[in-house]
Formats: sequence, C-alpha cells, structure tokens
Amino acid sequence: MNMPSTPTSFSGNIVDVLNQRIYQGTLQISNGRIDSITEESVSDDQYILPGLIDAHIHIESSMLIPSEFARVAVTHGTVATVSDPHEIANVLGIEGVEFMLENARQTPFKFHFGAPSCVPATPFETAGAEISNTEIAALMLQPEIVSLSEMMNVPGVLNDAEEVLEKLKLAQSANKVVDGHAPGLRGDAVKKYISAGITTDHECFSLKEALEKLSLGMQVQIREGSAARNLDDLIPLLSEHYENCMLCSDDKHPDDLAEGHINNMVKRAIAAGIDPLKVLWSATVTPVKTYGLDVGLLQLGDAADLIIVDNLQDFNIEKTLIDGFLVSEQQTTVLTPVAVDPINQFVAELQRPESFKITTTSHSVPVIEVIDGQLVTKKYNWQPGLDQDGNIEIDLDQDILKIAVLNRYSLSKPAVALIRNFGLKEGAIASSVAHDSHNIVAVGTSDAALTEAINLIIENQGGVSAVTNRDKHILPLPIAGIMTDADAFKTGTDYGNMDDIAKKMGSTLSAPYMTLSFMALLVIPDIKLSDKGLFDGDTFEFLDVFKAG
Repeated sequence: MNMPSTPTSFSGNIVDVLNQRIYQGTLQISNGRIDSITEESVSDDQYILPGLIDAHIHIESSMLIPSEFARVAVTHGTVATVSDPHEIANVLGIEGVEFMLENARQTPFKFHFGAPSCVPATPFETAGAEISNTEIAALMLQPEIVSLSEMMNVPGVLNDAEEVLEKLKLAQSANKVVDGHAPGLRGDAVKKYISAGITTDHECFSLKEALEKLSLGMQVQIREGSAARNLDDLIPLLSEHYENCMLCSDDKHPDDLAEGHINNMVKRAIAAGIDPLKVLWSATVTPVKTYGLDVGLLQLGDAADLIIVDNLQDFNIEKTLIDGFLVSEQQTTVLTPVAVDPINQFVAELQRPESFKITTTSHSVPVIEVIDGQLVTKKYNWQPGLDQDGNIEIDLDQDILKIAVLNRYSLSKPAVALIRNFGLKEGAIASSVAHDSHNIVAVGTSDAALTEAINLIIENQGGVSAVTNRDKHILPLPIAGIMTDADAFKTGTDYGNMDDIAKKMGSTLSAPYMTLSFMALLVIPDIKLSDKGLFDGDTFEFLDVFKAG
C-alpha cells in the first residue's frame, strides 16, 4: 500500500512510559523503526509518546468496517486495538470473522483479534451462525488472533461445562490470553472463574468489584463506551494498579468515535489528578505486555508507532505515526477507503401491527427498567392497563413502552414485552444492531409505529431507523446488517442525526440507539428480551408472563 513519506526525526519532550520518565530529546526513524534516541536540549516543546491502544472493542459496534474505523481512530492517536469479532460472527460465523481479518489487513492500523468464544452467545436466542471448537482451534493459528475473546458463559465455567473447558484449553495450549466477561461476579464464584485461566475483565461496575478481581490476579480493562461508562468510578485504580489496568471502549458508536477515543479517557484521567505516566502505561504498556502485541513503546528498535501532542493536559493529537508512516496530522486522516464486497444474512418478513399486541393473566408484570449509561437493567413490577380486547396498553405518562425483538434469520413472530425509561413520546426506533445475535430490536409508543420502524429495517436488510408522527428515517447497514462501508466521517454525522431524532422524539437517554442495542443482551442482568421471550439474566430462565394478543 502506498503511504506518504514521513520526517525521519522528531524532537521534543519524549514521554518514556516504559521507564516512567519524561525528558527532552530527538529520535530518529529508519525503515519504520526507532533507530536512535538522543537525550539533549531541544527547542521544540511538543510531547512525543507511544500510540494509544484500545484493549477491548467490538469494531462492529462503530457500524464501520475495520478499514473505515481505522481512518477515524488514528485521528485520535489510536494505533492498535484488540478486537472481538463476535458481533459479525453471530451473524455469519467464521465467514464473518474472515471478512474482518481480510479487511483489517488492507490498512496499516494494527488490528488484533480474539477468537469468539460464545457464538451463539446463549441457547436462549436465535443467532445466524455457530463457531465450533474446531473453528476456534483453526483461528488460534492465525497471527492476528491474540486471545480467546470474552468468556461470557459464566455458568459454563463455574459448572465445568465440557465444551467451555475445551475452549479454554485450546487457548492455553496456543499460549493465548483468555479474556473474561463477568459482570458483578464476586467471592468464591469469581475465584473459580479466574482459576480457570481467565485473566482479564472489562465488566467491572464498581471500585470494590475491580479491586477484588485485581487482588486475585486478574487484569481490569477500564471501559468507557457509548452505553457503558465506568471510567469515573474506576479512575482511582490507575494510581496504584496502573500496571494491571488497561483502557478500552468495548462498544463505540460512530458519532462518539468521531469525537474521541482512548485519548479522551487519558485526558480525563489526567484531569482527575492521576500521574500522566501511570495513565499512559495503562493505555500502552499493559496491553502490549498482556497480549504480546507488536506495537512500539518508544524504545530503541521498536516499531515507530507514536503520537505527538501539544501538551499532556489538553492532549491535542497533532500527528499519528504507525510503523514510521504518517497516518494522521492535525486530526485529519491520511488513510484512504478500502472497497469491500457486501456480506449479509437477512430473512425476516414484513410485519403488521397485530403482531405486537400482548396480553397477560398476571396482576403485576415485570418491566425492563433501563439505566442510562449502563448495560445492566432492573426489573420493575407494574400493574398494566388493558384495552377493551384485553391487550396491554402503553402508558406514556409512566414511560411504559413496548419493546419487540424479531428473529431475522428465519420466519417467526416477534417477542414483545414492556420497557421503562426510554422516554419516547411519539413513534418508534429500531435497529438490527442488537447484541449479541443481532436480531431486530425496537421500542415504540404504538403497535403501528413499531411495525413501521421494524419494516424499514427489513426493507433495507439492516440499519437503524426512526419513525415519527411525520417522517421515516433510516441509516442502512448493508454489511451483515450491522456495518456500512460508507465513509466513516459521514456515517458518524448520519448516525448523530439519527440520535438527535430519537431525542427529539422524547428519549432522555444519552445514547438511545446504543442502549437499545443492548436490550437483547441476555448475559447482562437483570432482565432482557430475546426473540424467544422475556429473560431473567439472574436465574437464566424465561419469564412466561406475556401472551400474543
């Protein structure tokens, strides 16, 4: 690939994160690597430091293919990621993973991937594919695969499920890291989980939980995504535990990615009073050491993966280099788009309003209560009102709306339940980005609006939609129904417009579509909805309280 020429030397304040010191000097680059570092007085007051790393992300959640994600990420000083492709894997299986690997190879950005450990995520939902242990073993031979991705099957680990143990053994035999996913797991349960060889976790909600996991030898990935935001609660870890912490986004929607990435986490942690060298260790050194990444740390002979910032407070990214090549300057990307062939799977048929009517014989029914900024939900008990035909009525005054999930891999009826705290006052929003199986999920103020929003998704074979009292809007996602190969920056703007529409419809959530996408994620408690029904994430059982009207 053709890359622009880059100056071979830089002078300024060299931020030596590995040795925890900052000094003035000049570094020389030759053949993409750091050829020499000279400590000397210089006139330049810029700061030269290692490029930033997102230690756990699902690239698909940016709604961008890897090559387009890279075009945005480099403008924020990110040079590498450790990515779990289980989103596309749940849609297309190993074919989807290979799509991600091949597209990632077309860019100098340093993508690293994990082999998806839980496809399908659970047996309580319909996914588009399955990844077998044989396929995991084959993936472990790929040079881009650095881990077995997040082990969400916590019950399987705790109960010594044979298939789960085999997956762990495959990773350990290949000397790969096993990433965890254990929200709220404490005490003897988390001890057993860690003893199975699982070494990281990005699901800590509280400081106490994170400290317990760190004390047991686990590394904590501090997350700040579009829906789940844990940085403020976990920043104190970086004072004493920076060597065993990493920074990650997990899920980052395109409008948020356009605004910033790991650089914003670094800036906020420094503003909170944490030593910049400790913050930067977690953003660079820990992921390199944990996963064995070939990403430079500003040492002699390292790959010239570096960024230049104006100062360590404002942290404005002036240049980003990967392997010595300039890939971004003054927040403008140098990387060019990469053409791809579409890849998808969509079977669902158009719906009618009658499909979304539900009734119940219970005096009180469970409602999904959304918590803004969190993936977890609460179970809210509510006494529903019924119409003249005995069907449950939506209550806008109490913010009780309908939520529906429709299987997009085979013809079936939608699962319908109730949800609270979405705030919509009109219409409906829908998305085929619905973790982890990516069926169609929608929230609406009427059966007619739900129908229109979902049918827009079906007609476009994937996307995010909004139906108001006046208009219909759609952002198509033709790649697996969860990504687009369109320009990353335009996609960020278009998605931001969709987000604004949802908020004008009344949503009080900071990220309505991102939150919507997690309402079918069964492995996160307390209560979620799959295409098979309302599900209790604590007991791992369906709540059989609603019937089709």
